[in-house]
Amino acid sequence: MPHLTTDDGTKLYYEETGKGIPIVFVHEFAGDYRSYEQQVRHFSKYYRCVTFNARGYPPSDVPKDGERYSQERARDDIRSVLDALKIDKAHVVGLSMGGFAALHFGFAYPDRCRSIVVAGCGYGAAPGERAKFAEEAEASAKRFEELTMKKAAEAYALGPTRVQHQNKDPRGWREFADQLAEHSTEGSALTMRGVQKRRPSLFDLVDKMKTLTVPTLIMTGDEDWPCLEPGILMKKNIPTAGLVVMANCGHNINLEEPALFNAHLSDLFQAADAGAWPRRDPRAMAGTILGR
Repeated sequence: MPHLTTDDGTKLYYEETGKGIPIVFVHEFAGDYRSYEQQVRHFSKYYRCVTFNARGYPPSDVPKDGERYSQERARDDIRSVLDALKIDKAHVVGLSMGGFAALHFGFAYPDRCRSIVVAGCGYGAAPGERAKFAEEAEASAKRFEELTMKKAAEAYALGPTRVQHQNKDPRGWREFADQLAEHSTEGSALTMRGVQKRRPSLFDLVDKMKTLTVPTLIMTGDEDWPCLEPGILMKKNIPTAGLVVMANCGHNINLEEPALFNAHLSDLFQAADAGAWPRRDPRAMAGTILGR
């Protein structure tokens, strides 16, 4: 099994398929490297596709020290993947927890990004929801520890933004839920407390968003309620952001509608690589309906 080593000595499992311009896929909390199978099968015909498991997700290491799990660490683990595989710049695609990591990677290492995709990103970001989100994250971590992931996964996979996937594609949803049940109980609890619970609110990152010039695609399902407002926030403040809202979709958009998800990514990659992805015209932000 191929592993690479991060700068703090944690070993991460990775897979790479195809040749060409690199794409690095960063998975969500309830997923792992396998979650991007339908993207890898499509894009590896034309690109070098890299998937990896975050720390806490075997066969990657599961450090026991909770301080080794954080938003900053998740961000820098992407850099470690690029460094280990001798990749100078890549398209970085992240969903949910991976979307947060991709966004922070764009903030910190814009010169390493051909583009970033921030999909299904924003849960718990609203200023008035921070305390509630922290409580939910802690309750989830405790539930994982009490029941084990094998038992807790089913309820987690049936959350209000996951049932769309179940209704649309029962077989695909079942595979997603079964893979979630295979995750490390300890790693899931540590990740929930260290990365999810402690990450900064997107509403506190507006100043950073305004400086981001990397071609950026924000994507969300129209029934992924916690991510809709944050999606608009990012679109409004990142001058190079495009926003896609996928109809009748929940949180698992790359699994629910893989062909549509892939098509949007392909448009981004081609435009970014051609230097044709737009930066928003400042006139679009005028506070009046009519122009001058």
